[in-house]
Amino acid sequence: MIYKIRIILDAQEDIFRDIEIDASNSMEEFHNAIAQSFGFLGNEMASFYTCDDEWVQDEEIALFDMSENGSDVKLMNETFLEDVMTEKTPKLIYVYDFLSMWTFFVELADIVEHESGVTYPNLLFSFGELPETPPKKNFKSETTFNFDEDGLENYEDLDFDENWN
Repeated sequence: MIYKIRIILDAQEDIFRDIEIDASNSMEEFHNAIAQSFGFLGNEMASFYTCDDEWVQDEEIALFDMSENGSDVKLMNETFLEDVMTEKTPKLIYVYDFLSMWTFFVELADIVEHESGVTYPNLLFSFGELPETPPKKNFKSETTFNFDEDGLENYEDLDFDENWN
């Protein structure tokens, strides 16, 4: 089966790519297709994240396992697109280059039959130019903390030894 997928940059302006890719491809092959379609070299760290319909991030699928003792993190080269993205779970979040945090919304648009004579992955459509720097993120907390109202403006009230080391 061939997945038709739209990858949208998390930005104010519309910047997206439509890609066809074989559902049996690894997530690493999908990562490479996305990187190439947006003009990245593909040499930076990246991860996919499963998410719900509201784009709430869940499980990571990493390009490399960076933990010191090995972990249970899923790896792109061991995980296949069809095992992660289905009609019931059609959305993923893709982050490229953790220093710059290029963030993309990935959504399954259609599932079609393999077409003879077509090489996959296949860039179907490209809209918008990637900016030189990633769009700024506006991270907000659901709760705010006011130092004056919450009583931490005076450090003497914290009861700790100034010469603790």
